[in-house]
Amino acid sequence: MNSQSQFYLHTRIPSTFYLWWSHFKKNKLALVALVVFVLFALTAIFANIIAPHDPTAQFTEFVHLPPSWYDAGQTQFVFGTDYIGRDLFSRLVLGARLSLSLALVVVLLSSSIGIFLGVITSFSNFWLDALIMRIMDFILAIPSLILAVVIVAVIGPGLPNAIYAVALVLIPHFVLTTRTAIRQEKNKEYVTAMILDGASLPRLFFTTILPNILPPIVIQLTFAFSTAILEIATLGFLGLGAQPPFPEWGTILSESYNNFMFASWTVTIPGLAIFFTLLSINLVGDGLRDAMEIEKK
Repeated sequence: MNSQSQFYLHTRIPSTFYLWWSHFKKNKLALVALVVFVLFALTAIFANIIAPHDPTAQFTEFVHLPPSWYDAGQTQFVFGTDYIGRDLFSRLVLGARLSLSLALVVVLLSSSIGIFLGVITSFSNFWLDALIMRIMDFILAIPSLILAVVIVAVIGPGLPNAIYAVALVLIPHFVLTTRTAIRQEKNKEYVTAMILDGASLPRLFFTTILPNILPPIVIQLTFAFSTAILEIATLGFLGLGAQPPFPEWGTILSESYNNFMFASWTVTIPGLAIFFTLLSINLVGDGLRDAMEIEKK
């Protein structure tokens, strides 16, 4: 038995995801950004446990109380209070849940529709492909934020309408990403070999093409997530998205920006929360892109 085992070399072939992770963790900046984003995500998940106060509760005796590190601050209000005495820390924590969950819904909605349309355009006749792509080109020709504002202004302000508007402006990005990736794969020899071998279209797509187009789709998902957070916050800031007293990050900024001169923390802290969330997601997306490109080489 021992003599026979010497003739065999057992080699463990790592999975694609393991190779992506091994390349990704070498990027220290992206790894730190991933940790920061995970902290934001955990904060959103356990918001009810972390928040010390009801985000809508008004402590009228503590209006515009500065953060706890100021001399006039109090430890029970870590980030201070806003113009009607609501705890800013509690509102930001619950706002993280609302903002991240809304962005997740938007990305799931836009990606499912966009990927489906991208597959349709890749395998359809010329006229259907041309029709869908002209519609996508029209949507892309208008800046996404302006288009979202116009859509919400037409159909009416509110959280559901803001979700639909932001999802609509993100769909063309998934259509183009999916369509381009599939068309590149269709020109490769292994796909031609499977077609000649008589593979059906569903089998050709799900077993052969789909695993090879996952990298650009995953990268597009990360950047769409950060875009969704920013645009939902912007619509909330403009009064077209979440309405008070919802503790959405954009709404928090909208309620406080008039008080910036004498209560700057009510604007600075929510702004920093949005900034670091978007920065961490974009850095993670850059790290994923670099890791996947290295693996392709």
